[in-house]
Amino acid sequence: MNMKKVSNYLVYAMCIIAIAFSAGSFVKVYANKAPVAAGSPAVPGQPVDLTYAADKALPSVVTIRVVKNSKTITREVQVDPFEDFFSDPFGFFGNPNRGNGGTRKFQQQTPKQQGSGSGVIISNDGYIVTNNHVVDEVDEITVILTDNREFSAKVIGTDPSTDLALIKVNSKNLPAITIADSQKLKIGEWVLAIGNPFSIGTTVTAGIVSAKGRQMLGGEGTQNAIQSFIQTDAVINRGNSGGALVNVNGELVGINAMIYSETGSYSGYGFAIPTSIMNKIVSDLKTYGTVQRALIGIVGGDLNNHIDVLKAQEKEVPDFGTVNGVYVDKVPDDGAAAAAGIKPGDVIVQIDNKPLTKMSELQEYVTSKRPGEKVVVTYLRDKAKKTVTITLKNAQGNTKVVKKADLDVLGANFRELTKEEKEQYDVTYGLMVTKVDNGPFKKRGVPSKFIILTVNDQPIKTIAQLQDIVKNASTSKNPVLYIKGLYPSGKVDFFAIPLEDE
Repeated sequence: MNMKKVSNYLVYAMCIIAIAFSAGSFVKVYANKAPVAAGSPAVPGQPVDLTYAADKALPSVVTIRVVKNSKTITREVQVDPFEDFFSDPFGFFGNPNRGNGGTRKFQQQTPKQQGSGSGVIISNDGYIVTNNHVVDEVDEITVILTDNREFSAKVIGTDPSTDLALIKVNSKNLPAITIADSQKLKIGEWVLAIGNPFSIGTTVTAGIVSAKGRQMLGGEGTQNAIQSFIQTDAVINRGNSGGALVNVNGELVGINAMIYSETGSYSGYGFAIPTSIMNKIVSDLKTYGTVQRALIGIVGGDLNNHIDVLKAQEKEVPDFGTVNGVYVDKVPDDGAAAAAGIKPGDVIVQIDNKPLTKMSELQEYVTSKRPGEKVVVTYLRDKAKKTVTITLKNAQGNTKVVKKADLDVLGANFRELTKEEKEQYDVTYGLMVTKVDNGPFKKRGVPSKFIILTVNDQPIKTIAQLQDIVKNASTSKNPVLYIKGLYPSGKVDFFAIPLEDE
């Protein structure tokens, strides 16, 4: 009996010793504060201390406060014809509608609006990256650092297609973040999201990379034309927009952009724009003021989605020779792919020897290129593998550098109509051409004193409106201004003004 008791005590003691060793190992893992070497994976099965990453990245993440000033706008409302008749049946008060209904104009003062978001300092001389939707159409931008210093900022350039914006403050020796290659991220890798959610102050949340190359429609945020997001379960809320997604070394791997939510608040996943896209956009905005977007010239999507649609429609599914890749649905005649012989029904499986499984991967890769650069594309046609070299083009179908045009490109001067001129010409808005020099206006015969009413079907009330339309049209697929206006005599006329060199 005594020996049996001794054996039991030995077993218990061994169990206690084993537990002690396990606890010691557990403490040792969490006590390790050394950063993970760049490009090195974390030790399998061991948690990572994220305090180093937070300490390193926090000073580079800023709060962005924006203001939209109060404005006076003119609105039109429908008028009930019977209301006109009974309120002034004989027209004693000069009713312009004379009992026939129509519209009534009135001026309204919009309230001053304030908002906030986040940004990331990417260079010590003051360049900061944020989301386009944070600074879009605002009048004032204030950047607040973690040490509470404040700076006024100006917009260098924006890109709605990727929801990125580059702004700048006038300062030096700022704490710029280190930028890492987002393409080296692995699913399951730890990341931190840093920003200013709900304007409560700089906040750090942790999670993992849940997916890469994610296309996201219907999420809380903007509907982007180019989508290849890093998906993470690190908590992201309103105000995190434009903030940093960093790896365990405190290096930037993405710009937080949107959430997927039915409530408007965090409910599982956030999405960040990878640095592989950000670097190209920032470089273009710095160099050209606008993005030099390369297009491969196809309309399509994920092959597996195309197969699912065919099955749902109870149609026969062809043998494509693969189940992964980019299915080509349409090929515009003036695009780069058409020139290289790509046809509808082809399945793109590689670009520059990089395997492709979905459309977002192709988008991310091509977004890093500029018009005129060449890519080698491998595709399947009737299961046969083919390889072609494609010269990428811009939206205008050529390889030229695209720059946003200013008003001076038109070769004319303008001013807004006076109140007396509006009454004289029976219009409520318009710009008068005051001088015509050498340029597109003179070539197309637009005379001095011509009154511009609409450009590209948009009413022109201010010079600033005309400026914006010229800029947008100059980088569009069809860089032409379609102008409607009238001569002082009252005769209406139309002009098409190309913005490209003829």
